[in-house]
Amino acid sequence: MAEAIDIRELNERIERQSAFVTNLMTGMDQVIVGQKHLVESLLIGLLSDGHILLEGVPGLAKTLAIKTLASLIDAKYSRVQFTPDLLPADVLGTMIYSQKDERFVTNKGPIFANFVLADEINRAPAKVQSALLEAMQERQVTLGKETFPLPSPFLVMATQNPIEQEGTYPLPEAQVDRFMLKVLIDYPKLEEEKKIIRQNISGEKIEVRPILKSEDILEARKVVRQVYLDEKIEQYIADIVFATRYPEQYDLKELKNLIGFGCSPRASINLALAARSYAFIKRRGYVIPEDVRAVAHDVLRHRIGLTYEAEATNVTSDEIVSKILNKVEVP
Repeated sequence: MAEAIDIRELNERIERQSAFVTNLMTGMDQVIVGQKHLVESLLIGLLSDGHILLEGVPGLAKTLAIKTLASLIDAKYSRVQFTPDLLPADVLGTMIYSQKDERFVTNKGPIFANFVLADEINRAPAKVQSALLEAMQERQVTLGKETFPLPSPFLVMATQNPIEQEGTYPLPEAQVDRFMLKVLIDYPKLEEEKKIIRQNISGEKIEVRPILKSEDILEARKVVRQVYLDEKIEQYIADIVFATRYPEQYDLKELKNLIGFGCSPRASINLALAARSYAFIKRRGYVIPEDVRAVAHDVLRHRIGLTYEAEATNVTSDEIVSKILNKVEVP
């Protein structure tokens, strides 16, 4: 009985402390038409302290979404447009010799911001990609002999364009694994498209004012860590991830020849973190199986390696995740 009371008390506390989510969503809705899933994914990344990889054709408000989020939170935003001739120093910064002081001074790059948009990340050569990914993982940058911590919160949202192959460098599997979520963005619905046209031809600029401080996000993260995750849910998450590695143990023999390699333990960790954040966004103090299912595709799709057979028969990792979710027993 004590546990039940604890959960009720936790639920009430989380409902109070997650009130800002509604304000953030409303603020995003004023600027971005539709794209609910994109907005939710950004919030999950922000609350879980994870980075996001977005894939979608140009013009689907990927840049606008992160810019709006940064404006709603009083935080520093920077954008790096990736090109084949970009150098690591263009992202991280460099040491510049000052004649006046007769010494080298640090010139910090655009990575020193709370929200960094890495636009078209697959356009930059491997050297730049790895420099960015090191900063994402270690939350610090070394320039010369000095190491500088990156600000907190620190969220990288990288975009990639799936339709162009010329002049692009696909991200290797090990690097893609560093992103907590890979979100696919689709075209808006017909009604939304009409609203987008109306908004853009009216000529009115919607002014976005900050409603939160960076500290509020750091506080919210502490609360998200208190969201209750039952052992049965833990088991469910572990089963889903294990089914990507050993499908035959879960009566999914047909997937064995389609999966080149399964998900790493990073997938399990991120699935648990994302499910917690999703429960928080839905203003609940505990995780239910539906929360895990809601985030599973975004967390797992870039962590499953497909075989040539899967590619030849046009099987996608999304279809594999769906089959696993349909088969693994829900607690």
